[in-house]
Amino acid sequence: MSPTDSSNDPPVIAETVGAVHCRLDELLTERGMTLTRLSEMVGISFVNLSVLKNDRARAVRFSTLAAICRALKCEVGDLFVVNSAR
Repeated sequence: MSPTDSSNDPPVIAETVGAVHCRLDELLTERGMTLTRLSEMVGISFVNLSVLKNDRARAVRFSTLAAICRALKCEVGDLFVVNSAR
C-alpha cells in the first residue's frame, strides 16, 4: 500500500463488480446475428457466450475478446462499456 492508502477504504475491486456492461446482445441484434451463429464462428460455446452476454462473466480471455471482435467487426470498446451509475 502507498502512504496515502487508508486501510478503512474498501477494495477497488468491490466497487467495480457489475460496473462493466457487455453489449454483445446489442451488437448481435445490429448485425442480425444469433448467439448460436457467433458460437459457431468463434469456436466458443453457446453457454460461455451467454454468460458473457448476460453480464455474468467475471473474466474474459484476450483470445476470446479478439475472436468475438473479429467476428462482429468491432473494437473491444464497442463490446464493453463502463456503467457510470455504479
